[in-house]
Amino acid sequence: MTSNLDPDARNSYRLITLAARLVQRRQDDALAPLGLTRAAVIALEGLAAGPLNQEQLADVVRVQSQTLGRVLTRLEASGHVSRNRHAADRRQFKVELTQAGKAALEAARQAEIDAYPDDPDISWTVLREELSKFIRALPPSRDTEVVPFVAPDHRSARRTHGGRGTGLRGLDQPHEG
Repeated sequence: MTSNLDPDARNSYRLITLAARLVQRRQDDALAPLGLTRAAVIALEGLAAGPLNQEQLADVVRVQSQTLGRVLTRLEASGHVSRNRHAADRRQFKVELTQAGKAALEAARQAEIDAYPDDPDISWTVLREELSKFIRALPPSRDTEVVPFVAPDHRSARRTHGGRGTGLRGLDQPHEG
């Protein structure tokens, strides 16, 4: 099968993939001294606005509840979250950040920000807008393990679901502040 894809588009796909790998490595390196992973930070971010049950949190961060359960087990063991039986429904657990979890989240946010290139020639707004258009043009993913990353300084730009960020939704919204 031959491709009619513009060579510039093919090269752009390769650059997007390379940039994603480099950013992920930088994030991993920045978070390692804190004892955190990107998945852990995404879960902590999902709880920043307040407690949720595991299914709600899984929906907010767009992963399967089972996958999230493994991350929460590690976060609970490290003292970053607590899980307590929900008063109204004893089958569910209320998951919330501990003080240590709040401190870890703030440290992670700063570590991730420090990991980004500090180059005044990069137009972050244009890059975000173009990547948002690219993401919208892709067919919906069937991979429920894909966890979108939203740069910490764009948190307020995300639309919310029950007061909490919702992953890719809202990336095309303008940054405020």
